[in-house]
Amino acid sequence: MNKQWLVGLAAAGVGIGLAFIDQSPGWDDTGIIVMLVLLASGLFGLMAPKRPWLWALLIGGGIPLAGIVRQGSFASLVALAIALVGVYAGTAVRKLFLPASVG
Repeated sequence: MNKQWLVGLAAAGVGIGLAFIDQSPGWDDTGIIVMLVLLASGLFGLMAPKRPWLWALLIGGGIPLAGIVRQGSFASLVALAIALVGVYAGTAVRKLFLPASVG
């Protein structure tokens, strides 16, 4: 199993975990979820900059999917945009500050 598959599985696990937390009854702290999505996606962009769009989709896609299915609300699509910002910021940091030969 190559590195990209492992990173993909980890990103999917993080995304599922964040969606589960966000949809939990009694959880109503959007700010924490936003920061966790931003931080997690930024770290994945930093670690594996080859497919940033995929990491953003896997990390940030579960929250809007759960929101649309459970509540019919499309407002949670913002989580996907936040994941895209985070992952591309992490990718940019990697490309600016680390040599191209790494990763």
